[in-house]
Amino acid sequence: MSEGSVSHPKTQHPTPSETPVADGVPGNPGSGGAGTESGSGLWTIPNVLSAIRLVGCFGLVGLALAEKPLPVLILFVILEMTDWFDGRLAIALNQQTEFGAKLDSTADAALAGSTLFAGLWLHWAALQPEVPFMVAAIGTYVASSLYGVWKFRRIPTYHTYGAKKSWGLITIGVVCIFGGWATWPFRVALIVVTLTNLEAILITRVLTSPQVDVLSIFHARRLERSDQSEVT
Repeated sequence: MSEGSVSHPKTQHPTPSETPVADGVPGNPGSGGAGTESGSGLWTIPNVLSAIRLVGCFGLVGLALAEKPLPVLILFVILEMTDWFDGRLAIALNQQTEFGAKLDSTADAALAGSTLFAGLWLHWAALQPEVPFMVAAIGTYVASSLYGVWKFRRIPTYHTYGAKKSWGLITIGVVCIFGGWATWPFRVALIVVTLTNLEAILITRVLTSPQVDVLSIFHARRLERSDQSEVT
């Protein structure tokens, strides 16, 4: 899992200080959210998709416990598609909020965790050699989250380029595992997730205030330079 946990095309948006007052809270192009949380309500189409993904994770676990590998794979693909659509709908419908970013990241983390559980439960023999890579991915995610909570009192929701790519790689890896074809794509995905989480730690270190949708460490540095130039 990665801090963006691993999300799809979610473009950068204004920082909290730059968001128009009418928007209520900072925008989040990559997740579900209402354009005005107080006016339009929280449960817009993108947010509903994120909520479906979150609730669907319980279904993944249940199907895995029932030893239903094909339904697990089908449900995973469906839930993964909600992640692909919610970001694009949030942008198209101008429903980009900080609440959406948090809900999206929570749903992504839940999907990563439930998928990992299902894979280990149903394909332990095949995935056992990948355990060290799983530990690295999970460990760096926990470290990134704790660092964000320590510094900004919130879990990072950066939705970086790496996070966007990670879910695509994870999807390929999961399909390969459940199809009984190969495990190396999943290993590659875990390595990318680990690197993405390490980048998130660096972004948190560079930033002086909490931000969402920071696409890379270079964007984080640019944000800070911009803030410093405005101050001076």
